[in-house]
Amino acid sequence: MRQFWKPGNLLNPVPAVLVTAADAAGHVNVMTAAWTGNLCSDPVYVSVSIRPERYTHHMIEETGEFVLNLTTRGLVRAADYCGVRSGRDEDKFAALGLEPSPSRFVKAPGIAQSPICLECRVENVLRLGSHDVYVARVLSADVDDRYLDEKGRLDLERADLITYSHGEYYALGEKLGTFGFSVKKKAKKKPDNGRHS
Repeated sequence: MRQFWKPGNLLNPVPAVLVTAADAAGHVNVMTAAWTGNLCSDPVYVSVSIRPERYTHHMIEETGEFVLNLTTRGLVRAADYCGVRSGRDEDKFAALGLEPSPSRFVKAPGIAQSPICLECRVENVLRLGSHDVYVARVLSADVDDRYLDEKGRLDLERADLITYSHGEYYALGEKLGTFGFSVKKKAKKKPDNGRHS
């Protein structure tokens, strides 16, 4: 039997990203956001939802830019800390030993400890109520080359990414399949044509 509840934010799990932003005066902040996602692949667009009272909100409003930094097992404490502490009260980069990584196209830095930093420029804002949704074009994907394999392909399994589900952080676990595995045809066995060794 199923129960029908009132609407709630039950879409889980979601990414836990660190959002970095800078205001017009050059002040920098980092905050955690779990309400973020891909919107389009060509051109590449993402979104992030931020409450207007958050310190980062005014920075994005002033500059129209931010960076989404993927989080790993090694960044889980930073992800939690940046979600409960305000940049109005302290420099979270310094407090957590996060190293700013220069961006190519936006003023906000990325985080050097993050495997991927997505430089974003806002193109639309949806003011929905408790949160403003920033729809942004990705200008650059800054990738740490430690996560490239011998052929230069991105191997994010080595990054030990984390996710967030209903108030808890999780490391990504067992791979259950790859894209298209459910419809992939099994390879046919080649006939041996009666040859025996």
